[in-house]
Amino acid sequence: MKFPIEANKPLQDYSVKSSLFALAEQTEAIIELVVPQNCIGLRLDLVLAQLLPHWSRSRLQSWILEKRVNVDGKIATPKQKIWGNEKISIKPHIIPINETHVAEAISLEILYEDNYLLVINKPAGMVVHPGNGNWQGTLLNALLHHSKQLNDIPRAGIVHRLDKDTSGLLVVAKTIEAQTSLVRQLQEHSVERNYLAIVLGEVKQNGYIDAPVGRHPVQRTKMAVTIHGKPARTYYQILESFNGCTLLRCRLETGRTHQIRVHMHNMGHPLVGDPVYTGKTRKLPMEIARLITQFPRQALHAQQLALVHPLHDETMRWNSELPDDMSVLLQGLRQYSTSPSLSSF
Repeated sequence: MKFPIEANKPLQDYSVKSSLFALAEQTEAIIELVVPQNCIGLRLDLVLAQLLPHWSRSRLQSWILEKRVNVDGKIATPKQKIWGNEKISIKPHIIPINETHVAEAISLEILYEDNYLLVINKPAGMVVHPGNGNWQGTLLNALLHHSKQLNDIPRAGIVHRLDKDTSGLLVVAKTIEAQTSLVRQLQEHSVERNYLAIVLGEVKQNGYIDAPVGRHPVQRTKMAVTIHGKPARTYYQILESFNGCTLLRCRLETGRTHQIRVHMHNMGHPLVGDPVYTGKTRKLPMEIARLITQFPRQALHAQQLALVHPLHDETMRWNSELPDDMSVLLQGLRQYSTSPSLSSF
């Protein structure tokens, strides 16, 4: 089956669909694309990496080397140049996820589910994708147990992530078509993602931060605002002010790793409880200082999510209640904000 990309659309505005069917020994997807004009001069592997973000660039390169990619009917080469309007045919080798990751019976709080989407309220402490010593107990492991069809979807349908200790809403695609649609919406910045964040210091006015975020030049496990980073923009609105803290609503226009945490830290208002992007010592009421030092994670919750359903094009919205630990923290901040006793923090 053919689902071509329209040649004159911008690169981000692609539409790729695939049809899974049984072959003699394995399940494979046949993908056929028509390359957009604005890919002129790019290498084939770079074009495929942008058009098919479900798969890693190394995986796409391996398919080219395995002669699974044709350009205009001829076997492609890794460094082949693309000039626009070429017809690309890909016969990928899909390795079932359960061959590399184990399905686990982990409870999930599901707010919505149909044949295309799954919206989950992730608790703080749950890793989204296995890696870096967290190979079990992740959201991906739970998804593989919850729905067998996710075994045939790249990354088990995960299209965006939340940090381990960030709670809240996360959408999962249950088909490749839905995954393609959601990835496109994320690239076009049309998915609405609003967070509640409790930050140190008193933010004086609403605003936004437009600063590129990339890997820290020295501490490679951290992210930072850097000229070599990717464009990142965060809007923030003051919801409530306390003595030494502020409750903000943050809206992501982009979705870089640790974006809100890095942007707030760079602005001088790091998140309460953030173990990585910390702030300077402050003078705070003693009880507030105690509340903050005892809070075990970054005070960040993905509260609202809105997107266009990939099948019927209807805009859908979901809301998540503030988790108990952040609710208790806010109650304490309200109670002790007028305390005159100061303690170093």
